[in-house]
Amino acid sequence: MSVTQTRFGTMPDGEEVLCYTITNQSGASASFLTYGAAWQSMLVPDRSGKLRDVVLGYDTLEEYRTQKGYLGAVIGRVANRISNARFTLNGKEYLLFANNNKACLHGGKEGFDKKNWRAVADGDSIVFSLLSPDGDQNFPGSLSVMVTYTLSEDNALSIRYLASTDADTIVSLTNHAYFNLAGQGEGTVLGQTLMIDADRFTCIDREIVPTGVIEPVEGSPLDFTTAKPIGRDIESKQENMDAARGYDHNFVLNHKNGGLELACRAADPQGGVVMETYTDQPGVQLFTAYDFEGRPGKNGKTYGFRPSFCLETQRFADAMAHPDFPSVVLHAGEIFASETVYRFSVAR
Repeated sequence: MSVTQTRFGTMPDGEEVLCYTITNQSGASASFLTYGAAWQSMLVPDRSGKLRDVVLGYDTLEEYRTQKGYLGAVIGRVANRISNARFTLNGKEYLLFANNNKACLHGGKEGFDKKNWRAVADGDSIVFSLLSPDGDQNFPGSLSVMVTYTLSEDNALSIRYLASTDADTIVSLTNHAYFNLAGQGEGTVLGQTLMIDADRFTCIDREIVPTGVIEPVEGSPLDFTTAKPIGRDIESKQENMDAARGYDHNFVLNHKNGGLELACRAADPQGGVVMETYTDQPGVQLFTAYDFEGRPGKNGKTYGFRPSFCLETQRFADAMAHPDFPSVVLHAGEIFASETVYRFSVAR
């Protein structure tokens, strides 16, 4: 296992943005940026032994700074949507930035995806750290965050999250990687298959905000309990999929023990790359990007129609408005700890 560090760019204030790359003995590698603690690339072998970069991203810092898709970034303080850009905690109402219609999305105007994190290499891991001060994006409490990326010799990428606060606040962290198992810029993901171990999902309204209702996936286009092509039902108008322009839905995972368990299995039938997602979180947001037509990617690639999918492991969106959802409240002195693993292999 080797770790290299290179300069990726410079922030407007002169601060350097670094890129760290972990490479295992078989040649698979993963790269991460201090900007947004972003997962910038993931090279894994396909059926023929060719290394494919299965994570979408950019070659320049400027592209990351001006993008609108959160590519590869760590999302916080709270992933997904908060309705009406406000919540009440301990009897006090906090007003946030409405950056997605009326909702606050992915932490607000300047979430963790727009911060330049500190990083240090630690063996086969890269440890990113960030201090979000009290009042950052109008969230209460000073929040200390650590995100550790670890690549194994068997091509599994672990993401471990730790956070602590000096005052009660709300936290739900995730990574917003966009995957194409045929390789970034290698066409659409509509023919790639996906299984999600979830019998239920959280219903959404026309603005992609949860209604609070949880329904079975059975008989709906959201039924991924048996693997199927991502594109099979993607043009459905059911469950407000037309408003979401595809999938942008949270699945209630069938976790039995509450620990690290298999949540999803995706595969590219042509190249043979398989990705299994393990998590200890209660939900996973399936998002199928639509509007990437003509957007430049890495190494001269151009992203087109439905070029990727996201599997964002997290607490349910808008949890503060729905007491029955898993809580996103982190009390002073408590520790938020979570892990998600993306394990890559080849189907022979």
